This record gives sequence, structure tokens and C-alpha cells, in this order.
Amino acid sequence: MAFLYALWKEALLAHTFWLVTALVIALVASRFSTPSEPRLRPLGFFLSMHVLSLLGAAALAVTGSAFVDEIRIPAAVFGGVAFVGASAVLLFHVVLPRLRLHAPRIVEDVMVAIFSVVTAVTITSRAGINLSGLIATSAVLTAILGFSLQDVIGNVAGGLALQLDNSIEVGDRIKVNDVSGRVTEIRWRYTAIETGNWETVLVPNNVLMKSQVTVFGRRHGKPSYLRRVIHFNVDFRYQPSDVIDVVRDAVKNAKMPHVAEDPAPSCVLLDLGESYGRYALRYWLTDLDADTPTDSDVRTRIFFALERAGMHLAIPAASVFLTEEASRAAQKHAKRLSRRKQLLDMVPLFQTLSAAERNELAEQLRYAPFTRGEIITHQGDAEQHCLYLIEDGTAAVRISENGRLLPVKKLGPGSFFGEMSLLTGTPRLATVVAETDVECFRLEKEPFQRVIEKRPELAGELAGVLAQRAEELRAAREGKDEPNEAAPSVVKAERDLFDRIRNFFELGAP
Repeated sequence: MAFLYALWKEALLAHTFWLVTALVIALVASRFSTPSEPRLRPLGFFLSMHVLSLLGAAALAVTGSAFVDEIRIPAAVFGGVAFVGASAVLLFHVVLPRLRLHAPRIVEDVMVAIFSVVTAVTITSRAGINLSGLIATSAVLTAILGFSLQDVIGNVAGGLALQLDNSIEVGDRIKVNDVSGRVTEIRWRYTAIETGNWETVLVPNNVLMKSQVTVFGRRHGKPSYLRRVIHFNVDFRYQPSDVIDVVRDAVKNAKMPHVAEDPAPSCVLLDLGESYGRYALRYWLTDLDADTPTDSDVRTRIFFALERAGMHLAIPAASVFLTEEASRAAQKHAKRLSRRKQLLDMVPLFQTLSAAERNELAEQLRYAPFTRGEIITHQGDAEQHCLYLIEDGTAAVRISENGRLLPVKKLGPGSFFGEMSLLTGTPRLATVVAETDVECFRLEKEPFQRVIEKRPELAGELAGVLAQRAEELRAAREGKDEPNEAAPSVVKAERDLFDRIRNFFELGAP
């Protein structure tokens, strides 16, 4: 009983109950109010040392030892420092959040450290220990402390300056020296930066204060965008204005993820090399963490756009060009022509054409590859009058209703689409999107114009095929087994298509 009574008296002398009350209130309230977790480990350490000191003082008091006063001093110091920590939890994690104020973590750490030192010095001074006089009268100790703490003081001052002037904030993507990444935390000694390599680099605050720091995506009054530049070289055989138009439109109209529509992407000619033009596609990145994947997607779009336009990336001027043997070149041409003929033979629309006419069209087919996610045709587009034949890959047909794209069907190897646009100039009835990398060929109006002008009666045959296909689709939608190809509606549709084909190709009166 004597020990418990002595412990009670020591707790009263050290104001332990005020400390416990403040600690409980702060911890309970912070669980419901704080947006961030308080630092409890240092607080728990000083509270534990305070309790241990109280136990020691109580034990010495029971035995009547003269050293009890020496133990009461550290008990009071530890209790005072713990009280400062509990007050900081209450202030920074309860009161300020309720007032919609957010203090940086480094401010909390520095304030706790300052008031803890002041509290400790005050308590020891009242106990008769003059630490300030001891430090002031010791020039050697002062010099040692000054030299040993200059980096620490520089880091603390740098961290406070960074927080107070908002030059760097948590969440910013920055570059300092050779380190580039996103700021995740600003502490009293260092700033933590997470890089794209799944690393966390700890940069001392005084290094940030002395170095040039680049903050990406920050411009007054503007969105958090970052301009990216993709360089590529194209042979001089292709006119620069054509290259610029093809590449710019391919990226601008693609509506790619993480690529801003405003400002719009642009393409410029940077330099003229020995045998090529050096170009740059410039676009604005909306997600600063997706820089490398988005650059890759943009480069892919550039490559496929140039391939569709029949343009090719330049090879080094020092490369040696070898002329193919005539027989080998002829074999390659024959192989390519055979592939195109096979595709044309699979299209029911061209079954009415003679073999010579299909051969003529096969010569004029243009290779048109698309990468995954690219839009091949847009619904409502009335300018592109051509038919596509898919050789490899999968594409999805979608129609727009009430602002939404609804799936209709899939197209695979051997499929074709766009026959109404090719023959009548009708705007695209659906949007076709490449679900995988798609290799296809494009038949444009001009080559077909030459064929139909030689044999105008093809207009009637083609109109009949289109009308039959439309009737078959209607019958399939209505669940009928056999289409009625002699129905008045089919005859009327055939006459209407016949007139539209002749008008589109300006064939005159039949």
C-alpha cells in the first residue's frame, strides 16, 4: 500500500493525470476527425519513459532514498514532452482539420521539436539545472554543435521553406538533377520522390534548395498537362506538307487516352537531313504518370498512318541500296497481286465482274493497316468513298444512338465493308474500330470509276446485288428463312440504287 500511495503522490507532483487526459482526448478525437494518421510512436516512447520514471521515484520514496529528487526531474521532462506531443495531436489532427486548415507534416514535426526542447529546458531550469548557461559558456561545445547540426538545420530550414512558399507540393511531378518522379512526402530532413522504376529516392531538402528543380505540368491558369515530342524521319520522296497532314490528322482524330484534344496535336518539320526530313509530332499529355505508354501508342499511330499513306520511315543515308533482280521483283509483285485477287474473289459484290476487271482492281488496291483501337471509318463521314477488305485481324462495327456507340457485329478476315459509300457516295452508316491490329486493303472511287466507265451496264448488275443484300439483311432481322427477292420493295430499291450509282459515277442517262 505504501508503494501505491507513493506512486499516487508522484503522479500528482508530475501532473500525470493532465497528461493522460490530454492524451486520451487527442487520440479519441483524432480517430474521427483527422485526415492523416498522427505519429504515436514517439509519443508512446516518452509516455513510457515518464511512467517508468514515476515507478522509480515511487520506489525510492518508499525506501527513503535521497536520490528521489533526481528521478523526479526526468519524470517531469518526459511528461512535459509527452504533453507537447499530445497537444500537437489535438491541434494538428483535430482542431485544424475541423477549421478546414491543413498544416504540412514538416510544420508539425518542427513545432513539436521546438516546444519539446523549450519544455525540457524550462523544467530542468526550474529544477536548478541551467543548461543554457552550460552551452553558452562552452565555446568548444557550441562550435561542435554548430558544425554537426548545420546539415540538419539546413534540411529543416529547406523543408520549411518548400512548404511555406508552395514551390513544391506533395503530388507534384518534378525533376532534380538526374532524379525524376512524383513527390510523395516532404519531411524535416528529406523529400521523398517515387520514380517510374518503382523506386523511392530520398533527396535532402538542402539539395532541393541549392539545385534547379523542374516541376512538370504546372503553368499558371492552365491544366496540368505536359507537352511530349515524338521525333521521326521520312524520306525526301514524300512532300513535307503531305507527311505533316497525314501524321497530324492520324493523332488528332484518334481521341487517344491521355492525349489532350485542346491544345490539339501538331506536326512540324524540324530539319532537313542528307536524304530525309526530320519531323516532330507534339502532343499534350493529360496524365503525367502515363508518359512512356502514351508515347508508345502515339509512335504506333504514326507508323500505321504513314504505312496507309504509302509513306515510309527513312533509313540511314549511309545504307547500301541493292537493286533486286527483275525475276525476284516480279515474284514478289505476283504474290502480292495474288493475295489481293483472293480477297476480291471473296466479295459477292464483284462476282459480276470479269476476271480481267477484278485483276485491274486488284492492281489498284492500297494497303491500309490499322493498329488496335484506331477508328477505321466514322459514322456519318461523307468524304471518304472507298471499300475496305480485311485480310487479317478483327474489327467491330458500332452505331451511334443517343450519344452512345452500340456494338452491331464483328468483322474478321475475308470481311468487307463500305460498299454503299464506294458505289453511291452514301455517308458511312456505322463506325468501324480495329479491335486488334488489322491488315486490310482499300479500294477507292477512282480505280472503280475507270472500270465502270468502260462497262456502264455494271451499274444495273451492282444495283441488283446491293438490293438483294439489303433484302437478305432485312429478312434476317425479321427472322424469315427466305428473302423475297421479287418483292416490289426490292424492285424499287434496285431502281433507286441504279440511279444513284449512275449519278455518283456521272455515267449519264442509261
